[in-house]
This record gives sequence, C-alpha cells and structure tokens, in this order.
Amino acid sequence: MIRMGGVIGIRPEKIGEYKRLHAEAWPGVLEKITECNIRNYVIYLREPENLLFSHLEYHGDDWAADAAKMAADPVTQDWWALCSPCQRQLDSVPKGEWWAPMQEVFFHQ
Repeated sequence: MIRMGGVIGIRPEKIGEYKRLHAEAWPGVLEKITECNIRNYVIYLREPENLLFSHLEYHGDDWAADAAKMAADPVTQDWWALCSPCQRQLDSVPKGEWWAPMQEVFFHQ
C-alpha cells in the first residue's frame, strides 16, 4: 500500500459548487476509484487560503496503469469536466500533473 497526498487551489466562487458535487458524488465515479485500487480517499478544504488537500491509499501494483484506466473512463471524464473549473492549479505543479503531489514526512499508525 502506498499513501499519496496532493494539493490544489480552489476558486473561492466555486467552493459551494465543489462541496455540492462531492456531497453527491456519482456512483460510477466512486466505483471507478475502487476499481483502480484506491481506498480511503479523502479531500479536505482549507479556507481562507482556498486549498484542497487530498489523501489516498493505493493498494494496487501498477499506479500508472490504474491512473490511465481512470483517466480513460468516460464517466470520470465527465466528472472531471465539472470539477476541474472549480480548481486552480498551483504555480509549482509539475508538468503533466493536475494536483501537486506532496511528500509524506510523518506517519503514525
């Protein structure tokens, strides 16, 4: 299992919409997340900085293949088309990434 964290900005005027979308996440999106070996996926909002922090556990053995499977899914693409305009990429995000990956520096179980 690999833990992953990411951060991205959220447009202040889109916070309500983003919360509504995730309060009623589409079943097909949730099924694809599970199918792609992702567990315990959570997104936190930090205001007033307007940052989203995500954390997930990846339980598969080929992240690139599972990420590609998710990205190719039409339902997930439609979901992202609604969520992406709510988000604001950080200036430091690596090329080819949307959420900026974060380095784990502490874990206690």
